[in-house]
Amino acid sequence: MSLQASAQKVQDALRQLGFTGDVLELSESTRTAAEAAQAANCELGQIVKSLVFRIGEGGEAVLVLVSGANRVHEKRLGRLIGGTLVRADADYVREVTGYAIGGIPPVGHKTALKTYIDEDLLQYAQIWAAAGTPNAIFSLTPTELVNLSGGQVLCVK
Repeated sequence: MSLQASAQKVQDALRQLGFTGDVLELSESTRTAAEAAQAANCELGQIVKSLVFRIGEGGEAVLVLVSGANRVHEKRLGRLIGGTLVRADADYVREVTGYAIGGIPPVGHKTALKTYIDEDLLQYAQIWAAAGTPNAIFSLTPTELVNLSGGQVLCVK
């Protein structure tokens, strides 16, 4: 079965990074963390939300990979990484990642993004991340997420 172009782009990026797992395209939506958890039959906390912020109004884009059960504490995380976090709008997110909100994967972006990972994801044996479309996901371990994304693990909530 062939994948949609955006999901295939994620699968190709994963393979280039040495990951052997497969992207799954589902009939149900995985656009939100709650929908993804239901589709993957897992806890909300096992879902990796990929959120894009800017450091300051016109600053560098950063990717924050957050447990589906958590919200980013923007002021606290901004202090930790050295700037004020501003949530990026949908057009900017697509520009820097190459993906629309609701399908942003943790890897394979159009632009290299400094990445931060929610430490709460490390408590799970298996987690699920978006794979390029609002109905594509893949499973991996937290260690694989850290290795594949090159992200720094922090308390983000």
